[in-house]
Order: sequence, then structure tokens, then C-alpha cells
Amino acid sequence: MPIYEYRCEACGHELEAMQKMSDAALTDCPECAKPTLKKMISAAGFRLKGQGWYETDFKSGKQKNLHSSEKADAKPAPACASGGCGGCDA
Repeated sequence: MPIYEYRCEACGHELEAMQKMSDAALTDCPECAKPTLKKMISAAGFRLKGQGWYETDFKSGKQKNLHSSEKADAKPAPACASGGCGGCDA
């Protein structure tokens, strides 16, 4: 659900509101009660709710991409050309 930023043109009060994209824009300022609230242009913010998100999708720092760090520690499989695979008579 997107998070929108608003600023009152009358008193300068700023606020954030979590709204559906289909919701009408807010107009009345909660501070001065005047209908002068305007939506600000800002970076998109949203909240992920519900099931279906992997634990590693939004990690930061060293916790990011846990799956790929495990692969880096694994030893590579022996090459078949050297006879290491056991599947050929080389």
C-alpha cells in the first residue's frame, strides 16, 4: 500500500498517509482544518503486507542474499575430463 506525503499550504503542516491508489487525495489539514492539503511529489514508499514474501527478499548488509553466500563456500565439482566424476572410463 503506497505511503503519500502531504503539506498544508495554509499552515505548513506535513504528514504521511497510507492510502490505496484508488483512494481520493486528502484535502483537509488535521492541524488547521482548512481544505488546503496538497500531495507532495516524493520517492515512492510502500508497505508489504500479507504472506508470500521470502525472508531474504529485503535483508540488508551481510544478511542479504544468504543463498548465494552458501554457494560461494561450497567446493566446485571435479571436472569430468580429469576422471573425477566416476561416470567415464578416462
